[in-house]
Amino acid sequence: MPSGPGGSAFRRPRLSPVRAAAAPETAPGRYDPVAIGLHWAVAVLVAAVVALGLAVPAAPLGGSRRALILLLHGSIGLTVLATMAFQAWWHWRHPPPRLRPSLGPVTAFLARANHVVLYLLLLGMPVSGYVNAAAAGHSVSLFGIVAVPPLIGESGRLSQIAIALHLAGQFLVYLFVTLHIAAALIHRFVRDDGIFERMLPARRPR
Repeated sequence: MPSGPGGSAFRRPRLSPVRAAAAPETAPGRYDPVAIGLHWAVAVLVAAVVALGLAVPAAPLGGSRRALILLLHGSIGLTVLATMAFQAWWHWRHPPPRLRPSLGPVTAFLARANHVVLYLLLLGMPVSGYVNAAAAGHSVSLFGIVAVPPLIGESGRLSQIAIALHLAGQFLVYLFVTLHIAAALIHRFVRDDGIFERMLPARRPR
């Protein structure tokens, strides 16, 4: 089939200006820049909220230090909830790249399962924390700026169930985050198959 000067017989359809502006430029097999930014933002927020949660038992009861730790823990937890909700919406609108066939069906299944469980945990943990406070009749302060009022009726039993789930859930977060990090490091340093680099910002050519 003939083609124009310097052209090819088969050309990719051009995106309209509106669509081109809405879709971030992404190399094949890589996550888009927004997904990468959200991933690392959640990683930093989760590290902070876990550190604050571990610091709570060491803070004196009724002291200003404990109150500050709980304020930051709850505020960052709500930020994780909002970020994860936005991340889920973004992935729905912008599907992530497919897993490579070289991973095999078992590894691909485990990767997807780990992601699903992490999503559920990082959505469920802030919700259980909020329900614990709301069912006890308390509002949740967002960095001391905005108070999120109780949206459910008072229930001591519900509050106890929520805090029990919250405290137990932390160990699942530790487990699945550790598995996620271990898998990423294996892909980077053992297999060196390019999977790890899919979630890193693209390097600009020199």
